[in-house]
Parts: sequence; structure tokens; C-alpha cells
Amino acid sequence: MRRNGIDIGIYTQDFENEFISLTDIARYKSDEPKDVIKNWMRSKDTIEFLGLWEKLHNSNFKGVEFDSFRNQAGSNAFTMSPTKWIETTGAIGIVSKSGRYGGTFAHSDIAFEFASWISAEFKLYIIKDYKRLKADENSRFSLNWNLNREISKLNYRIHTDAIKEKLIPPELTPAQISFTYANEADMLNVVLFGRTAKQWKDENPDIKGNMRDGATLNQLLILANLESYNAVLIHQGKNQKERMELLRQLALQQIRTLESISTDKLPRLR
Repeated sequence: MRRNGIDIGIYTQDFENEFISLTDIARYKSDEPKDVIKNWMRSKDTIEFLGLWEKLHNSNFKGVEFDSFRNQAGSNAFTMSPTKWIETTGAIGIVSKSGRYGGTFAHSDIAFEFASWISAEFKLYIIKDYKRLKADENSRFSLNWNLNREISKLNYRIHTDAIKEKLIPPELTPAQISFTYANEADMLNVVLFGRTAKQWKDENPDIKGNMRDGATLNQLLILANLESYNAVLIHQGKNQKERMELLRQLALQQIRTLESISTDKLPRLR
């Protein structure tokens, strides 16, 4: 995201809660962004806002320590920094990052409040750019999710064809055939998600759909690869125990690979 010649960093770990760089926003006002952030956090209104946000979103927020800060806030002797706030209260709405793209980041709710303190006009421009980015990201995310979903469907057909050809004797009843398919599908569920479809449903009775409908992009991609690999193993004559061990190794390897290229690299979005 960019505003008035300033690159503003954004990162997310769950594609829902996004954190925006307060350090970058503060550069709009001063070449010493750390001092700008500390001055903002000295205000009683700021401390009360941060505390309310944490109470709404953070079950581990330390209320006693917060009350102490709130009572002191606004006085001439009161000082506050992001690190002090985080370490003392267990706050999660503000985070400190080190490295090339390091600095102080805050949940978008908090970042917009900080931008408003910097400049009402600047806040409106940031919100406008942020909404534009979200619309673009949601469009690409939906496209990628649907693409991976279709890939999973294609590999599912390859998977079921292998089961039909190699694992289902001709004398089985329709009920027994259905069980064989479900058994193989649940094997992949256990390998990737750590539970069967029934176990997931029992744990989430109020959620519509099934476990795979709520899968992430990474999980859908890995699932598609597992289905394809399981089909190969079935053709090789591997028994289910052997296949589970090999599939689990593949899943762990791919999870580590995908995590290594995750959004924790903090790319700059324009």
C-alpha cells in the first residue's frame, strides 16, 4: 500500500486479520517514527482504546496491568512504548517485527485509529487504498481457491479410479464399495487434517458443509497432491499402512515448503 510517496507495509498470517505498519504511517509526520508512536501511546484516549480492543479480542489480556496504565495515562510523567505495552499486558493488537521489513505493526482497527491521530485526511486516503487492495486480494484469493478446488476434484477422480481398479473386487455389494471409497478418503483426511470426516463433524455440528469445504489454499493444494500420490501407491500394490506412512511424509514435507514461502516475509503491497 502506498500513500503520499510512503510505502506502508501490511502482513497477515490467517488471511483475515491484517496488520498495518504504524512505523510507515508515522513517517508521514516525522523522520523519527518511534517517537511519534510513543507520543500517541501516551494519550489516555489511546490507552483506553487499545485496552477495549484487547478485551474484545484477547482472552489473555491482563486487565490489572491495563488498569494501572489507564490510571497513569495522560500525566506528564507517563511514558509508553509498543514493547512495554505488549510485554506488560500480553496485548496482541500491536506487534513488533525485526528484520528488513521490521517495525511496529497493528491490527487494521488500531492502525486506522493511529492514522486518524496523524491526520484525518491521511486516514481517509489510507482507508481508500486499503479497500482497493482488499477488493483485489479477495478477487485473486477466490480465483486461486476455486482453481485449487477444481484441481482437487480432478485428482479425486484419478484417486477413485485407482481404488475402483485395484481395491474393489467385483463381488462387493454397493454398500461395501461405498465403504471402500469413504475409507480411503478418510485415510487422506487423517493424514492431512488429523481426523476423520465424522470426527470433524462431531466437533463442529453447527458448521455447514464438510471439513474439506473449509480447507485453506495450502491444504487444498496438498490434498490434491496426496490424492494423486495415493493413486500411484495403490497401483504399486502398497497396503494402506504403508501408504499412510508415505503420504504423511509427503504432507509434512509440503507443509514445511509452503510455510517457508508464507506471508511472514512481509512483502510490500502496492
